[in-house]
Amino acid sequence: MKLTINGAARELTDGSTLAQLLDAELASTRGVAAAVDGEVVPRAGWADFALTDGQDVELLTAVQGG
Repeated sequence: MKLTINGAARELTDGSTLAQLLDAELASTRGVAAAVDGEVVPRAGWADFALTDGQDVELLTAVQGG
């Protein structure tokens, strides 16, 4: 299936979940938020959130600064 992840086109295996995508894309999910098609997906739902062809996924990482 084809997705857009942070503005870049990507191919993923059909049936992939948001948790699988995050594990593949990021070394750590600490401080990460995920939105699919403009809607935030709560962390507790990542493992059950099945991705589908054509979705737009945004992965956001909190940054601390001063």
